[in-house]
Amino acid sequence: MSVAGIEFEVAELLEQKKLHVTTAESCTGGLIAGTLVNVPGISAWFGEGYVTYSNEAKEKLLGVSHETLTIYGAVSKETAGEMAEGAARAAGVEASVAVTGIAGPDGGTDEKPVGLVYIGCFCKGNVRVEKHIFGGDRAQVRAKSVQAALALLKTMLIEI
Repeated sequence: MSVAGIEFEVAELLEQKKLHVTTAESCTGGLIAGTLVNVPGISAWFGEGYVTYSNEAKEKLLGVSHETLTIYGAVSKETAGEMAEGAARAAGVEASVAVTGIAGPDGGTDEKPVGLVYIGCFCKGNVRVEKHIFGGDRAQVRAKSVQAALALLKTMLIEI
């Protein structure tokens, strides 16, 4: 990662590949979008993002299926993948990154502990989802989620 931050590397890749990106965020609440806009001129490649904290918002704005949310839950591999695909479709772009998780300090269970985060990335028809369990307090889990999301996006942009 450069001194300037991973968001600058992502922006450079978007420019090189002439791709546009959007974000779909639950537990990060807009922090990924906020990090991307640290880059001057990012508006050429990033035009909109979605904060979909509730299940209803995930369904309405991103097209996540009600069945997916009922069967697997909001914090799941399946939901993260559908969020990523749905965000790209809704924004009409070639790439997206989505995050859903449990930032804490409450809300965790044995099956889904605090710090569990799923990151979905969509890039030109391909979807990849990563599972992470981050330590730390709420702010740290959210910050680590942003960095991991941008790292996954960077990897997928490099691969295409």
